[in-house]
Amino acid sequence: MTVTLFSLAALLALAGHAAAAPRDAWRFDFSAVAAAGAIAVRSDMPYSAARGFGFEPSPAPGAKPFLFSADVPEGNHAVTITFGGTREPASATVKAELRRLMLERVPVAAGATVTRTFIVNTRTPRIAGGGAVDLKAPRETVQEAWNWDGRLTLELHGPVRTIEIRPARVPTLFLLGDSTVCDQPQEPYASWGQMLPRFFRPTIAVANHGESGETYRDSLARRRLDKIASLLRPGDTVLLQFGHNDQKQLKQGNGSPATYKAELRAHVEAIRARGGEAVVLSPMERRAFDADGKVIGSLSDYAAAAREAAHELHVPFIDLNAASKPMYEALGVEGSKAAFAQPAPGKVDNTHHNNYGAYQLAKAVVAGLRAAGVSAAAHVVDGFAFDPARPDSVAAFAVPASPNHTNERPLGDEAHP
Repeated sequence: MTVTLFSLAALLALAGHAAAAPRDAWRFDFSAVAAAGAIAVRSDMPYSAARGFGFEPSPAPGAKPFLFSADVPEGNHAVTITFGGTREPASATVKAELRRLMLERVPVAAGATVTRTFIVNTRTPRIAGGGAVDLKAPRETVQEAWNWDGRLTLELHGPVRTIEIRPARVPTLFLLGDSTVCDQPQEPYASWGQMLPRFFRPTIAVANHGESGETYRDSLARRRLDKIASLLRPGDTVLLQFGHNDQKQLKQGNGSPATYKAELRAHVEAIRARGGEAVVLSPMERRAFDADGKVIGSLSDYAAAAREAAHELHVPFIDLNAASKPMYEALGVEGSKAAFAQPAPGKVDNTHHNNYGAYQLAKAVVAGLRAAGVSAAAHVVDGFAFDPARPDSVAAFAVPASPNHTNERPLGDEAHP
């Protein structure tokens, strides 16, 4: 990924600049003749701090897709985009920040225009009251800088005419987890967390604070939980899913399902103290089958610990571990490879998912929110339905890939390739 090299100090400086002189509303016009009151955007406008908006350098302006950024203060933003005006029919897909799926294949008829609105959450490392999130370098300060800078970045597939950005006063659905949850910056890797916004109406924001290689203990030590707690408002929801890397602590002799439960409890108590609703998720299984084509449960202990902790703490529980098994089995031993990242020919990452697999798991999470009666489920898009034993057809899945690719495996869980 071509991203400006940021240090933590630079990110904090950007955050301070945005707080000092925020511009929380923009109107951009990409057509030949800009409407009154809108900023005319030309292809020779790369992003610059002085301008406060512009095209990101990769891919180049005019390429398909293209990336466009605008400086905004930390928070939730309603983004309204009008597509169309082309002679041929088209479709429009939008991803935000680090490949968070916002709109999926919106049909645009020839000569017509279509307008859609979605909510994007942006953040900086600063924590109200002092200090900052302990970002991992270079992963979060370089490859994932778009998740922490003072701008809103859009990856745009389709004929864009106008973009409007304005503040959004909506509840927030926060996510905390590991590499299977966080915003993966490059293809072929993806997580259910970055697919989740696709399944909600523009009445709630999804704020993904997960990070690769991490555990409940890391969330506490790196102040990720502190950051979320500083932003939480009564009525907000926090989804918690760790386990893959917590299991490594057991092998290293410095953790167990018991410490996992204690660290989980600390998260729930902090969320409740701010008036938020905590939801515990068990970690999905890895791709491994026995001779009968049944999934081998390599994370059963942590799934059980998550279930027990949720019961003891009286919080909603989503058994993603259980939901992942029939999904993988329905796809089959060979067919399930299509749900996992393949960074090189003939190489399958049996822990980390690709766009298709992440999309299916996101649907399982949404179904779990509904089944558990979580308040955020009231914001799910109309017509949603999902049965993990009947995943979507792989052949019919057509979310366009992002332009940047890596062969580098996400951090953590190295013992289970």
